[in-house]
Amino acid sequence: MVRGKSLNKQSRIRIGTRGSKLALAQAYQLRDRLMAAHGFGENDFEITIIKTTGDIITDKPLAEFGGKGLFTKEIEEALIASDIDVAVHSMKDVPTVLPEGLTIDCLLPREDVRDAFISRKYKTLADVPNRAVFGTSSLRRQAQIKRLRPDLQVIPFRGNVQTRLKKLDDGVAEATLLAYAGLKRLDMESEVTTLMEPGDMLPAISQGAIGIEARISDDRIGELLSVLHDETTNLCVVAERAFLAELDGSCRTPIAGLATLDGDRLHFRGEILLPDGSRAYSTERQGGANDGAAMGVDAAQELLGIAGPDFLRAVA
Repeated sequence: MVRGKSLNKQSRIRIGTRGSKLALAQAYQLRDRLMAAHGFGENDFEITIIKTTGDIITDKPLAEFGGKGLFTKEIEEALIASDIDVAVHSMKDVPTVLPEGLTIDCLLPREDVRDAFISRKYKTLADVPNRAVFGTSSLRRQAQIKRLRPDLQVIPFRGNVQTRLKKLDDGVAEATLLAYAGLKRLDMESEVTTLMEPGDMLPAISQGAIGIEARISDDRIGELLSVLHDETTNLCVVAERAFLAELDGSCRTPIAGLATLDGDRLHFRGEILLPDGSRAYSTERQGGANDGAAMGVDAAQELLGIAGPDFLRAVA
């Protein structure tokens, strides 16, 4: 591709995304990175908003509806049908098994992985009074909150970032947790009360990572995306998703995991919990940068052995 040369209308890059402000911010981040890397202009792109099942179901916990594909299925169908050229996903929403013919072609540099504690009244989780109401849409966060504070009442807190913050303002709950990465991408860091360190609250698998999905057969898109791919993010996400895949994780199972790279050494920590926080098991691994997949699988097998074969079945 000649740098600075505009694409014709038929070859515009069509980016598929959900319609929330956060999803659009991530889609525009991809667009801007492609513009900077290849000299494209804004007119060389089309942003296509696609409503997913997860967007339509807003009044019930996602755990009632099964797997992680709730936020990706319709976008992937558009990709398979060639209605779009790339799909932009928060990697924590992406199932470990992709539809045939599709691949995560590129991972953008990972944002801060921590959860943000947000309250209009209290500075930390420890300050929240006994029996107070805590809102979250995440089964993983529910389980971790109940493990740390079994006295709290945890209620479903569905909706986009703005909706959940409004619920907080309206007094529906005293506090909530949101991904700090999303708040940063929305320039809403000022909403954060306190950041939860991974040692206290291990994040969701792939939290903070943006994945770009494309058709395996689309060499043109693959070439354009290749210069954006962040290998450090990839090495960490590979370990985390291998852990998730071995556990057969879905929205029904509270699973957390984080891999970090220090030079050529990869560190991984994984955790599984019961939804009520009454039982939790964690483990850690260290290895070479390219050992992530094996580390993730091995860690998952260890936890399943410790927890017993009925642990995740009991969750489901």
